[in-house]
Amino acid sequence: MNRVFTLAALALVFVPALAQQGQQAPEIATGYAARQAVKTKQFAIAAANPLATRAGYDIIKRGGNALDAAVAVQLVLNLVEPQSSGIGGGAFIMYYDARAKKLTAYDGRETAPAAARPDRFLGADGKPMQFSDAVVGGRSVGAPGTLRVLEMAHRSHGRLKWASLFEPAILLAENGFAVSPHLAASIAADRFLARQEAARKYFFTSDGSPLKAGHLLKNPEFAAVLRRVAREGADAFYKGEIARDIVLAVKNAPNNPGDLTEADIAGYQAKQRDPVCGSYRSHRVCGFPLPSSGGMTVLQILGMLEHFDMSASKPSGSAATLMGVHLFAEAGKLAYADRGLYMADPDFVKVPVAGLIDKAYLAERAGLIRYSSAMAGAARAGVPKELSKLSLGADSAPEQPSTSHIAIVDTRGNALSMTTTIEDAFGSRLMVRGFLLNNELTEFSFAAEENGRPVANRVEAGKRPRSSMAPVIVFDRAGRLELVVGSPGGSAIINYVAKTLVGVLDWGLDVQQAISLPNFGSRNFGGATELESNTGIAALEGGLRALGHNVRVIPQTSGLQGIHRNRDGWTGGADPRREGIVLGD
Repeated sequence: MNRVFTLAALALVFVPALAQQGQQAPEIATGYAARQAVKTKQFAIAAANPLATRAGYDIIKRGGNALDAAVAVQLVLNLVEPQSSGIGGGAFIMYYDARAKKLTAYDGRETAPAAARPDRFLGADGKPMQFSDAVVGGRSVGAPGTLRVLEMAHRSHGRLKWASLFEPAILLAENGFAVSPHLAASIAADRFLARQEAARKYFFTSDGSPLKAGHLLKNPEFAAVLRRVAREGADAFYKGEIARDIVLAVKNAPNNPGDLTEADIAGYQAKQRDPVCGSYRSHRVCGFPLPSSGGMTVLQILGMLEHFDMSASKPSGSAATLMGVHLFAEAGKLAYADRGLYMADPDFVKVPVAGLIDKAYLAERAGLIRYSSAMAGAARAGVPKELSKLSLGADSAPEQPSTSHIAIVDTRGNALSMTTTIEDAFGSRLMVRGFLLNNELTEFSFAAEENGRPVANRVEAGKRPRSSMAPVIVFDRAGRLELVVGSPGGSAIINYVAKTLVGVLDWGLDVQQAISLPNFGSRNFGGATELESNTGIAALEGGLRALGHNVRVIPQTSGLQGIHRNRDGWTGGADPRREGIVLGD
């Protein structure tokens, strides 16, 4: 008889296995600390580090709104969780203005230099480079977007003065903060950080030992940068000495010198975009549009699952649970197949957005899913109605899971879902004035063509690499704000977020229970179905194999943050796989 799992089994604690897991995922697993849902009446904020959550909480208590709080949270995260995000990277912001009842997407994705060409990540033999050879150094660095997008959003929605939002991070940088266990373990596990001089001096002791948890770490260089940007605005970062230092670090990188210029940085523009929305049962689900594939792919998964009774597969100890994972994985295969072929920067590629999330198209795709068996091998992309034939090649971009997510609902009912990243753990490993530079360009496809057909997500000058980040905001049938959620995790972000949505909207779990569920799904890598190792869900391996699934049991270090409306206010949840917490009143 196949083993099944209960809610209790799903929450099994996994033991750190740094030596092994560090080889499998750049953002390593460092343990599991069970979380309880946090219920509040007026506002709630969830972020990936307690110091960052506290900074946002204090801003709201001072009269700030969700956008104000997010600025403070991001800057503190740059300091205390530098391996994941920061001002040297980029971000996607979904902001809901409760008074105007308007949802806006703010795009702070990094851009490729003007000198970038499609063969950027091909070796001398014409074949794609190894990921580690491409990422470390200047070749992978794009023009950062975080400060520009925060400034753009703050000008539209902020209540408190820009400069005041920098105070928490400046004080921590000058006075010092205790290195967290997750940061300490990340430093110790990284193979490349000590090879870059500035990073070595900051993250290692004078004898070459990685900093230990509890070490009081100060960053006066970063504090000085923040003081200038607080006083002068984002132009202080994008024009002048700081930009010159970024370019020098990129051009003089001992590994893979890059071609980013001061003009590339000065010319960077954040963009305001329309969210991509669709219905799921009685809910309206809105995600981030292209160049992030996250919103569309989540909607595709949900659009296919809508044709199945997912509520019957609620984790409860019944055999139906196996069927829920089966259906979820099959929908993921089909959605990721479409993602890999069609989705890229819409300013460079004509993407059939409406066709890919069309109800009739998704019903047709759902018809490929069988209760009795898994589809053999990898799924193929479909042909939405805007297209008569396939004319693109499949993408080969490797996406790494070093990212962070912020979820906030403020006292006025405004909400923010923001995913922020420097891509790989510690990004390019290049450090400038106390902050790390991204390696975001490695999220382009390394191969520009596949079987003679151009790849939509190929490298091009000024282009934004496709992302999987999926900040999501959900509304109920009456149009009320219902759920705010998102996660880090590279290309697995889509599955992490979709799993949480199914957990809350179909299975009736509170947001913490849904976040804490073991991760599962398929990214269509050879058609494999992935189950989170060292959790109760691994017990389904045999049953899934019997249905024809190719099963991989692997670490899946999500970092979900979520806030859900309840009868009296809000319920917040933070991922037990990371160090985040929820605060609110």
